[in-house]
Amino acid sequence: MLLAEHEIPVLLFEAEGDISDDLRASTFHPPTLDMLAPFGISALLIEQGLICPNWQIRMHPGGENAVFDLSVIADDTGHPYRLQCEQAKLARILADRLVGNDLVEIHFNCPVVDLQQADDRAAVTVDRGGERETYQGRFVIGADGAGSFVRQALDFPFEGMTYPETTVLVSTSYPFEEHIEGLSNVNYCWSPEGNFSLLRLKDFWRCSLYYDPDLTFDAAIAESRVQAQLNEIHPHPDGYEIVDRRPYRVHQRLVKNFRRGRVLLVGDAAHLSSPSGGMGLNGGIHDAFNLTDKLARVWRGADQALLDQYTRQRRPVVESAILQQADRNRKRMTEKDPAARARSLAEMQIIAATPALAREHLLKSSMIHGLRQAAEIP
Repeated sequence: MLLAEHEIPVLLFEAEGDISDDLRASTFHPPTLDMLAPFGISALLIEQGLICPNWQIRMHPGGENAVFDLSVIADDTGHPYRLQCEQAKLARILADRLVGNDLVEIHFNCPVVDLQQADDRAAVTVDRGGERETYQGRFVIGADGAGSFVRQALDFPFEGMTYPETTVLVSTSYPFEEHIEGLSNVNYCWSPEGNFSLLRLKDFWRCSLYYDPDLTFDAAIAESRVQAQLNEIHPHPDGYEIVDRRPYRVHQRLVKNFRRGRVLLVGDAAHLSSPSGGMGLNGGIHDAFNLTDKLARVWRGADQALLDQYTRQRRPVVESAILQQADRNRKRMTEKDPAARARSLAEMQIIAATPALAREHLLKSSMIHGLRQAAEIP
């Protein structure tokens, strides 16, 4: 969409047969909504999502908490709240917007199987129903996720680590807000058994549940185990209605360069982080805005070296404001020692109750601070 807004023609190749409705990311941070607002996208997301004016860190089942009110950053953003809305809804909004746009062709069922580039152009070969077809363009953007073929074709190491936990993302229609007093729409919780998160969307709650890494994925998502975990959050003898369940491993990885020649990487193809704090989807969108600004100028005659600024601006911010911050969030919430938990909660309560400290914390956790840092890098 952004490239088309700059009148740059785009061929988009998608390996899947349609937009995936899998429950993936669901948090949109304030600056992301600010970026999308001029295109009318934020308004459509807000119609389909749930505004979350605050979020909290919480002891369970006691209920002691630190609540962060995003109204303290109202002078820094036009959207002083988180929006809970499924990633698939954004994808469909964007696809609908592009219908009839002569500058954009979207090809489903076309996985990329080869990548080549020369001084003046780049080319991808796709598999279209068993037949291989090659397409050329001035640039190739790899936005093909954690298993990015484009990144692998560039032979870029994806340095980092995989966390030991197996996470199961469970969605349920059970109305936790009616049974657990004082919940926000976004809750990061310590429990006697470990930790979990509860994120509310319009029609259901999403629960991140953590399991012994020795379990297989099949064992982690077994009905009896999921029901037992949910009943530890709140007893429901009749059994929870499960809308969706999905196991995954959590990674922290980052390439050293977001560009080689005429090929560039964005989003999960370039960096992966813990979902704690909801920064992955937002970071990918921020990549796209940053890169499009530079590509548009190069398209109109600026020196191609301008594209190196994309890595200079985005990589350090991804490393410090996304990966490291998400890692700190994870370490705080996976803490098992009761005394350390109590100290951490007390510290967060002081921050939340002190406007200046709360604003500083929310500028970082809402990703505003990182974007401002990036803008200052030449």
